[in-house]
Amino acid sequence: MTLPPLRGLSITYQSDDFPAGTIANDVRTLQFTWDELLWAAVTIGRPNQHYVFQHGRASAFEALFRWSMVRMALEQSGPHGYTLRRTDAFKALDPTEKGAVNYFLGMAICKLFAARLLDTPWLLHLDVFRAHLSPQLLGRSRPDLVGEGHGTGGWHAFECKGRASAPGETEKAKAKAQAQRLISVQGTACTLHIGSIAYFHNDVLQFYWRDPPPREGRALDLPEIKDGWRHYYSPIVDVIRNARDRRLISVEVGQFVPIEGLDIAASIHPYVAEYLFKADWAGARAAAKKMKEELAKAGFQPDGLAIRSGPSWRLPFEENQA
Repeated sequence: MTLPPLRGLSITYQSDDFPAGTIANDVRTLQFTWDELLWAAVTIGRPNQHYVFQHGRASAFEALFRWSMVRMALEQSGPHGYTLRRTDAFKALDPTEKGAVNYFLGMAICKLFAARLLDTPWLLHLDVFRAHLSPQLLGRSRPDLVGEGHGTGGWHAFECKGRASAPGETEKAKAKAQAQRLISVQGTACTLHIGSIAYFHNDVLQFYWRDPPPREGRALDLPEIKDGWRHYYSPIVDVIRNARDRRLISVEVGQFVPIEGLDIAASIHPYVAEYLFKADWAGARAAAKKMKEELAKAGFQPDGLAIRSGPSWRLPFEENQA
């Protein structure tokens, strides 16, 4: 079977309640690629001790786990199709499994939109700060992710939900309520407090988000992040370390390391890799922030990472397994 060249995907999304000068409040379509979605999926900064794999190189297994979830749950609507559909394998899961996958997709799609439309590529899960916040203060009624705008220094809070069907007003209100919880980072209040929902309509993936004004109440003030950025970068660093080709640090820009069994290749810009392979997580992020335009010209994401998907990602999930 001869496949056409990789082409862009699209997702219909609705935006509500965003302030002037940020996001237009209407229904639009976002164009993106598998590469961008797979990058978003692997860079949700969440502590790996809360994932399935808790021993050994947990971060490497976590990267494979996340990409495998995307492969199992989503497929193009044909090799020439633009939209992403829910697979039959996903629909066959039991309710608990579906809930877990939907939640993960909700975070990944939110990360994609935050990077593309809000210029906020670095997101961390609030569980990163669990050791610094009391359980009573952290609680369940709070956003999932917090992220810094590129070059602005402003922070945004995100509540992420995933659903099997289009959300009603009740579901939208719940996302809004959790996003409204006042959040600040080192005393600087977040600019946007976004509630987001990734969902399926007639099995086609769609997205909804809104930015209601924050409500008064008990605030969450997050401490300085410092080493917390390892939760963001370590999955891709460890999966590359485990790959057969370990020459990444010394190669020229554009060298991709194949990830066995997933038809994915990954790369780190050498300038950023210099910091990451010394476990200087904050230094890698600072280096990437200084070279945004250079990274973009070289085909890297703003964090210095790049993912390349192979042709099998254009095939239906079941056909791909044959």
